[in-house]
Amino acid sequence: MLLDELPGFRRRFRITPGAGKIQCEVEDDFHCMSVVVHHDGTIVRGMEADMRRAPWTTCPGAEAKVRQTFVGEALADFGRCSDKRSNCTHLYDLALLAAAHANDDQPLVYDILVSDPLANERRAEVRRNGDCVLWWVEKGFVLQEPAGAAGLRLDKLKPWIASLAAELQEPAKLLQWGNMLANGRTIPLENQSDASKMPPSCYTFQPERKQVAKRVGEIKDFSEGSEQPLDKFEPAW
Repeated sequence: MLLDELPGFRRRFRITPGAGKIQCEVEDDFHCMSVVVHHDGTIVRGMEADMRRAPWTTCPGAEAKVRQTFVGEALADFGRCSDKRSNCTHLYDLALLAAAHANDDQPLVYDILVSDPLANERRAEVRRNGDCVLWWVEKGFVLQEPAGAAGLRLDKLKPWIASLAAELQEPAKLLQWGNMLANGRTIPLENQSDASKMPPSCYTFQPERKQVAKRVGEIKDFSEGSEQPLDKFEPAW
């Protein structure tokens, strides 16, 4: 059966370059947000962030944090910023994607598809402009296929990703994070709604916010019906 026909997690990134600016958007079951990076080809001169759907009451405060992190920085230095945990990790990743493609002349779309568990296995793939560029099978957070990655933990893929061809490293990182997020579909909401128990891995889970953060936000299942991620979120130009 095709992965498209299986119930599961769907995530789409859309990167739209323009003159002196680039927009990068993401939508999945739990999130819908974007950044617009204004630049002169080298330095970021401004940034807009828009959280349309986020899981916690405190998440919108991260819009200001991502601007503080990147405005005034060189596009080439984004990947060396070590401030991810104090940011919304999703806005941060959007900023890095935008910087990597700031001087592109064509839009780019990545689709992440991860099946719900079948015999405890998840099938996952990433498509670039509609074409599958990487896939794997994961079971219990450990990759089973392809053979070159079998036995690797999903959260310990950095060396393997670094060994891939350059054009596969970006989609591999996106697939890794998408596969990890997909696990949230099988965890009861009440078991993932107490921010005070979470490690300080993002803006909301920092000690000064985790005690007051409340779970909010609509959860969508894009594997049901005809709507796909970002169908209702048009690029700004």
